[in-house]
Amino acid sequence: MKPTDYNFRVKDSLLGIQFLFVAFGALVLVPILTGLDPNVALFTAGIGTLVFQFVNRGAIPPIFLASSFAFIAPIAHGVKTWGIAATMSGLVAAGLLYVALSFLIRLKGDGFLHKLLPPVVVGPVIMSIGLILSPVAVNMAMGKTGDGAIELIAFDKAIVISMVALFTMVFISLLGKGIFKLVPILGGIIAGYITALFYGVIDFSAVEKATWFAMPNFTAPEFNWQAILFILPIAIAPAIEHIGDMLAISNVTKKDYLKKPGLKNTLLGDGLATSIASLFGGPPNTTYSEVTGAVTVTKAYNPAIMTWAAICAILLAFVGKLGGLLATIPVPVMGGIMLLLFGIIASIGISTLVRADIDFNCPRNLVIVSMILVFSIGGMTFNFAGVPFSGIGLGAIIGIFLNLILPKARKEDHII
Repeated sequence: MKPTDYNFRVKDSLLGIQFLFVAFGALVLVPILTGLDPNVALFTAGIGTLVFQFVNRGAIPPIFLASSFAFIAPIAHGVKTWGIAATMSGLVAAGLLYVALSFLIRLKGDGFLHKLLPPVVVGPVIMSIGLILSPVAVNMAMGKTGDGAIELIAFDKAIVISMVALFTMVFISLLGKGIFKLVPILGGIIAGYITALFYGVIDFSAVEKATWFAMPNFTAPEFNWQAILFILPIAIAPAIEHIGDMLAISNVTKKDYLKKPGLKNTLLGDGLATSIASLFGGPPNTTYSEVTGAVTVTKAYNPAIMTWAAICAILLAFVGKLGGLLATIPVPVMGGIMLLLFGIIASIGISTLVRADIDFNCPRNLVIVSMILVFSIGGMTFNFAGVPFSGIGLGAIIGIFLNLILPKARKEDHII
C-alpha cells in the first residue's frame, strides 16, 4: 500500500489523538468566542471530518475539519441579533454555497472560480475579517466584554493574564520544535489559565455542576432570511482558502488532490460538513492548516488517522466536565490569544494580495480593495427588500460586483 492509502488500524488511534490535540485549541476557541457550545463543536468537527472522508472516499486527503475562524464575526453578530437557531440557518446556507460552487466546478472547471473570486477581491475580504474583530480582542484582553461595555476582571490583572497568553503563543510559534510548534494556541491558553489561577479569578462552579456524561447542547436551525443573507457572502473567503489548503496537503504528501478527488469533490465535502455541523448547532467546518503541519512533521499520511481523530472528538463531546472546564477560561486569556490570531487573519489577506502580485499602481485594483475595506469596516449598511447588508458580507458583495463591472485596466491607466 502507498503511504497515502486509507488503512484503518487500531494502532493508529494514538496518532489520531495527537492530531486532535493539535487542533483542539483552535477548535474550541471559536465556539467560546461566539457563544456556541464547545462540546457541540467537538461533535460536529468529528462528524464533519467523517462526512468529508465519505464524499472523497476515492482518494481521501489526510486532513481534519473543524471550527472556522472566518465566521467568528458573523456568528457572534448573528447570535446576538437573531439567536443561535436563526444564525445556524445562515451557516447551513453557507455550506450549501460551497456545494453549489462544487457543482459549478463540475460543469465549468475550477477556472471560473478564480475569475469570479480573484485575489484582489478575496485578499481584502480576509483582511476585513481580522480588522473588524480586533476591537473585540483588545477589549477582552483588558478584561472587558467584547463590546467593552462591562469590566469583568480588573485591568491590572487582566492585562498581565492576556499578555502571558499572547507572548507564550508567540514564543511557541517562533521557538517551538516538532509537534510542539503546532500547538501555540493551546500553549497560550494553558499559560494564561495558570496565570489566572495565580490571580484567583477563575470560578470552578461550572465544573462542579457538570456531570461526567452529558449531551451537548444541540440546537436545530430556524429559518431566517436576514441571517442567511448576512452570512452567505462571508463564505466566499473560506471557499478560496479551501483551494490553498488542498494545494498545501498535496505538496506535503506529493499527491495531487486537486486532480483526484478534485476540487469538485473536496469542496462538496467541505460544504456538506459545514451544513451538517450547523444542523446540530455547531460552527462551520474548515480544513485545519495546523493539522496539515502536523502531518508534515510526523509524515503520517494515512487518512485513517484523521478518522481516529474524528472519533475521539465525537467521544469527547459527551464529556460534560470538559465543557464545564472550558467554560472557566477567563476572558483575558481568550483576549490575549485573539490579539495575535485576528492580526494573523488580516496578514493572510495582505499575503494573498502580495502572492498574487496585485499592482496597486492600477486605479482599478485600488478602487476594489479600498471599497471592500471601507464598506466592510466603516459600518456601511444597505437595505435590499428590507434586509440589511453590512460588514464583511457587504464588502464581499461590493468587491465581486466591482470586479465584474469595472473595465479591465489598460497600461495608460496605471498611476506613475
